[in-house]
Amino acid sequence: MKRNDLVKCLSVGLFLLFAASAWAAGLPGDAEAATHGDEAASVQLVKETEQKTPDFVFRQYNLAVLSHYSYLIGSGGEALIIDPARDISRYLKDAQELGLKITRVYLTHSHADFVAGHAELAKATGAEIIMNEATQAGFPHKPVKDGDSFSFGKVRGMIVTTPGHTPDGTCLYVHHPADEKKPSFVLTGDTLFIGSVGRPDLMGEGMSAAALAEMGFHSWKDKLSKLPDDTKFFPAHGAGSLCGAHLSDKPVSTIGEQRRENVYLQHKDLLSYVMAVIDGLPDAPQYFKHNAKMNHDGPPLVDWDKTTPPALPAADVLALSQKGAWMIDVRDARAFAAAHPRGALSIGIRGRFETWTGIMIPWGEPFVLVGSNDEVREAAFRLKRIGYDAPAGFLQGGVDAWKQAKLPAGSLKLLKPQDLYQQMQAGAAPIVVDVRLPSEWMALRIGNVLNIPINKMFAESKRLSKDMPVLTVCNSAYRSSMGASVLLKQGFKEVFNMEGGSEAWIAAGLPTLGATGGGHGAAAVPARTVRLPDRIGSADLKRLLMDLPGTFEIVDVRPPAQFTDFNIHGSMNADIADVIANPAYLNGAVPLVLVDRDGSLAMAVGGIISQKTARPIKVLFGGLEAYWNESGAPVPPAGSAPAPAPAVRPSPTTPASAPAAPQPPKKKSAGC
Repeated sequence: MKRNDLVKCLSVGLFLLFAASAWAAGLPGDAEAATHGDEAASVQLVKETEQKTPDFVFRQYNLAVLSHYSYLIGSGGEALIIDPARDISRYLKDAQELGLKITRVYLTHSHADFVAGHAELAKATGAEIIMNEATQAGFPHKPVKDGDSFSFGKVRGMIVTTPGHTPDGTCLYVHHPADEKKPSFVLTGDTLFIGSVGRPDLMGEGMSAAALAEMGFHSWKDKLSKLPDDTKFFPAHGAGSLCGAHLSDKPVSTIGEQRRENVYLQHKDLLSYVMAVIDGLPDAPQYFKHNAKMNHDGPPLVDWDKTTPPALPAADVLALSQKGAWMIDVRDARAFAAAHPRGALSIGIRGRFETWTGIMIPWGEPFVLVGSNDEVREAAFRLKRIGYDAPAGFLQGGVDAWKQAKLPAGSLKLLKPQDLYQQMQAGAAPIVVDVRLPSEWMALRIGNVLNIPINKMFAESKRLSKDMPVLTVCNSAYRSSMGASVLLKQGFKEVFNMEGGSEAWIAAGLPTLGATGGGHGAAAVPARTVRLPDRIGSADLKRLLMDLPGTFEIVDVRPPAQFTDFNIHGSMNADIADVIANPAYLNGAVPLVLVDRDGSLAMAVGGIISQKTARPIKVLFGGLEAYWNESGAPVPPAGSAPAPAPAVRPSPTTPASAPAAPQPPKKKSAGC
């Protein structure tokens, strides 16, 4: 390939790659469907202490239905719990098994999206609650300020005030051993997320979002950004949380990784940062402000052994509903569709039940639960996580008792994707309403359909006629069942829910539409699949080199002189033009990992050859510059087995250099 042709090819490849990446960025992961498993509804252990260090334990927990991370740190026979969930049984159990006494509870700020377990832990263990003095909390606690610290065993925790998400936001710098100057890791609460920052618009009229965003800018610039790049941090929330936008589902990251990859932190000046942070935020659920107040004042204590609400006969439930009480049917979408009390809302227990109840049911209004005894018991237990502590009761005997009493019942028609598609082709389909967020709807949808987000369904359904048939759709049929139940409650005569959601539509091979590229009402264009290389980080590549040699092939596309000066052990050197043009590189059962100086040319090459092959193509993110800077030791330790040759080694038209012997890190750039 001639040089000019190579330049043109790389230019086209870069354009294709960046354009496709921007398109793909608009496709949000379905955090809703990811929380439909039983395990998502309880506090689960995510990560334990990595170091085999005596007298030190660190545990990260996830409550997936709330995208909530909490933490346990133990040393010297004591344990500290950070940002606990309100149901504290997991922390008590683990502390007992570890032989630790919970002596302190630390809240990074007054959380808004859940009721925290600080009061519960203080009652159960006598633990001291530690909180920013700026909170002016209404319960017994130890107020702390910027720079204060506390120690137990071999651990020292230092408080760093980081307002931005809220005025009282803090981070906890954890030092182990206690006299170590550099923190071992940082707990960032809602100040810094992986891929995002805490939203600054939850204070209502108390403080403007822009003023808080300005505080957040300085919390990053003046404090967190001063930490070394390799400092690990653990946030209070992950993907799906409404405390920020575009959160990652990774449980841990580093300051350096966020410095490079977090889109908000790329804004180096104050005004552009503020505009980015306050733009396009999803609506905050109405219960957030009430949870924040509960956490500030001190939540009432819960008798967790008596969470099941009173059983009510069907006639009593009907009477309550006629007086304005809500009926929440917690069964799954199919059971709700078969039969339900007329006027009930479908909010399935298998999903983000707490959040959706807090969005759909106004704070303080009476509600009755409908479902099996086990489902009702679980629902009542979980609703205490968001302060919905007192259901009026539950329907005794469930829907069967309601039908036996011959009370007004409803049903919902389920329509299979194939049947809906045929109706759409014949011009006989109902009005299709996509109840997802606008960003989800624009990114991928089943046709030219109307978008009414589920949280706005009560108000915006007036755009529809109650005499026309309407079908609701979402990703998995969870939210669309909820949306359909709103329409039924409002008196729509013929309502459908698409069975299985758009996931089932796609699985059936039916066509979808992508972004319009125009304004509202512009003609949609068919969605396309664009193959892109995967990015692999330095730490992940290093682990693969250590743990799974021979399961991938590394090709270094830098000039030979730079390759000779420094390279990753087991890699081979090849000319860029040859990698692009030679079909031999397209074949292979193992992934091909492309490496260059800073990741830019390798990404372009990967984008080009990804269009030609189904072979997995990966690119070292940040190139060897990042590998050198982040790993500290870019070659496997002496004595480790070299990576064997892959099953299929290309025969390049331009001879590739043989892998160099392992070289120790050198104190010069080595072409990086």
